[in-house]
Amino acid sequence: MRNILRNAVAGLTLAAVGTFAGAVSAEVTVIHAGELLAMPGKAPKKEQTVVIENGKIKAVEEGYVAATQYGDDAKLVDLKGSFVMPGLMDMHVHIQGELSPSGDSETLRWSSEDVGMHSVYFADKTLMAGFTTVRNLGAQSPQHIYALRNAIERGWIDGPRIVASGGVSPTGGHGDVDGMRHDLLDKYTSKTICNGPYDCRRAVREAVKYGADVIKITATGGVLSDTNTGTGQQMADDELKEIMDTAHSLGRKVAAHAHAAEGINAALRAGVDSIEHGSYADAESIKLFKKTGAYLVPTLIAGDTVVEMAKNSDFMSPAIKEKALRVGGDMLSHFETAHKAGVKIAFGTDSGVSRHGTNAREAILMQKGGMKPMDILVAATVNAADLIDMSSSLGTIEAGKHADIIAMHGSPLENLEELLDVDFVMKAGKPVKNK
Repeated sequence: MRNILRNAVAGLTLAAVGTFAGAVSAEVTVIHAGELLAMPGKAPKKEQTVVIENGKIKAVEEGYVAATQYGDDAKLVDLKGSFVMPGLMDMHVHIQGELSPSGDSETLRWSSEDVGMHSVYFADKTLMAGFTTVRNLGAQSPQHIYALRNAIERGWIDGPRIVASGGVSPTGGHGDVDGMRHDLLDKYTSKTICNGPYDCRRAVREAVKYGADVIKITATGGVLSDTNTGTGQQMADDELKEIMDTAHSLGRKVAAHAHAAEGINAALRAGVDSIEHGSYADAESIKLFKKTGAYLVPTLIAGDTVVEMAKNSDFMSPAIKEKALRVGGDMLSHFETAHKAGVKIAFGTDSGVSRHGTNAREAILMQKGGMKPMDILVAATVNAADLIDMSSSLGTIEAGKHADIIAMHGSPLENLEELLDVDFVMKAGKPVKNK
């Protein structure tokens, strides 16, 4: 009996200590927001208080509530003169590099460790631009991206939350290595290059085994492949179907790079979750988008960037330059048609083609393509969270969600260019930028 009582008392004591320790260790931050867009798609509210505890939003209150009401150690962030909203999300980045005339020589001169360090630099630039979550769709060194993802998640370094892909592409297609001598092609060819449906099944499983959160495929040719193979469909229908079935059975979504309509439509029929670029989406594409619920991730800034480079630099091969001028010049009008038809849009840039940290320029181009500012903000928050199945924790400022919050002096609903100069960034309750 004595031992039972002793154990009971010890248990109560430990429970009490645990409760006390939890209370002491709670980190509370209070934000006074002059204008708060808590839920993009709904009207913003004036003079709001956001309460954050241990990295998550605890409450949103009307008026400016004193920080001391939430504890003597609560920290106050005064954003009374700012427009406050959820962190932006970019659903298509390549955070390991940037397109430039020195790209080929860097591939040969830089070690994978160098590339990894460069990724940390680009991740910081992206976060400072107000993008607190990204989907990385393609990497020179996937293991470095997975390590970067994990390091950020563990709090070792600052950067956006990363959803990282494993790439599956056909031999000789976009996504395979090109433009090098044959022995280097052999050296740099990924194990997830595949041929035929069953080999593509293997490639998906291989990508998941080594750490992929999402599968990125290349349904069509691409602009920046240094081959004269065009931008038409390159993955066969049976390969596409096998990839979708395998990925979905393993709990992974699939993003399909696709320019030409036949490749877009084949990927949509196979069950893809998002189409990247969608440069030549046609009437059938729009019907399939609406039938399947897949998202279009337009990457307009990539098209704008390659057109500019093709016109004003000479490092592109003739094959790349021709594709850049043609495809890049056509993307905006097809985006406008898809948006007007009601296709679901998620914000994505293809940064790495364009410069990291300039991601918000995509919003300016989306507006040029007929999209309203509020719809653009929804695409970069609510829709993006839905695409990566994180609506329960990201996309809005509501109790229980991660405190990913940004602020700027003016309202982007009135002037989208405010997104180009974000003044305050908080990631998971930690302020990382405050001008």
